[in-house]
Amino acid sequence: MTLFAVERTKLFSTRSPWWCAALAVGLPIAFTGAMAASADEGLSVSGAMSGHQFGLMVVLVMAVLAITTEYRFGTIRATFQAVPDRASVLLSKAAVVGVTGFVLGELAGFGSWGLAQLLAPGPELALDSADRIREVAGAGPVFAVTAVLALGVGTLLRQTAGAVTLLIVWVLLGESLIALIPNIGSDLVQWMPFNVGSRFLTTFDDPSSVPLGPWASLAYFAAFAVVSLGAAIFAVQRRDA
Repeated sequence: MTLFAVERTKLFSTRSPWWCAALAVGLPIAFTGAMAASADEGLSVSGAMSGHQFGLMVVLVMAVLAITTEYRFGTIRATFQAVPDRASVLLSKAAVVGVTGFVLGELAGFGSWGLAQLLAPGPELALDSADRIREVAGAGPVFAVTAVLALGVGTLLRQTAGAVTLLIVWVLLGESLIALIPNIGSDLVQWMPFNVGSRFLTTFDDPSSVPLGPWASLAYFAAFAVVSLGAAIFAVQRRDA
């Protein structure tokens, strides 16, 4: 718990995480507000949650900064000198960014839903089924998994610009381009991690149209975060700080 508290203090002792947290919550809510204000009819739960991608990108940046900033300013050396068990340091950092991502996701999800209720109320926004509750509350787990995955990538690359560019290009462009590969692209894109993770926030009219259900999709997405964090722990134990 002491190491968790130390990592939490380090993360929130600078301004960048606070700005990231505000944007991760504010951007999805603002997008929902724009959607609700321009909607001629009532907004659905799916429509109210359509801005979650903005918050996801900001959480990704925040998680990368949590580790690359330490490498940039050399504070990671002092951390590893104080705590020789480097795996514990990285696991504590992952717990901090994961919990932070979860809280931000819940705030963004329920904040978006609440604003939609205020601006475009209707029966379509009623949280009267497990699927609709999952679409709103599911932002927390997806944001948390994204944060841990991004932390692993940031640890492996050590550079903010490189890690953020790689992750954002991969999320916004890479997985879409894979769909263009002849013959196998449409099948491959069904298994891309962020594409699969987003299915946890989606309810399909025909569940058989996707290879995994919502909870299996979240577990599949989380497996990539575990692999990313595992590779990062392996790397920090074998490289100089």
